[in-house]
Amino acid sequence: MSAGPLLIALDVAEPDLADRLAALLADVPGLTLVRPGEAADAVLTGPGGPRGAETGLTPREAEVLALLAEGASNKVIARRLGISVHTAKFHVGSLLDKLDATGRTDAVAHAARLGVIHL
Repeated sequence: MSAGPLLIALDVAEPDLADRLAALLADVPGLTLVRPGEAADAVLTGPGGPRGAETGLTPREAEVLALLAEGASNKVIARRLGISVHTAKFHVGSLLDKLDATGRTDAVAHAARLGVIHL
């Protein structure tokens, strides 16, 4: 008895990226793309997909979180993102609040457990 095709849903906010993925996956044997809202075996998400939405992180906060995971200081975060140190500190504080974390390391650990970042 053979299993049916693998049902894949796309949850990608960027229309051009969603179209490119759909075109690439359309002719893959054993895969079937489903319409939004239909049952799927797996969901492909783009940047800032559902996990980021569940935590309420902004795209900038996600960037700051990735840098925190690398061990970056506020000064390094500011330099890498082209923002002021004060703004970097604000974003870090916002992350701590949203992730209910007690510090930078705790924020990264919470985010990893939630699947927001992968270490």
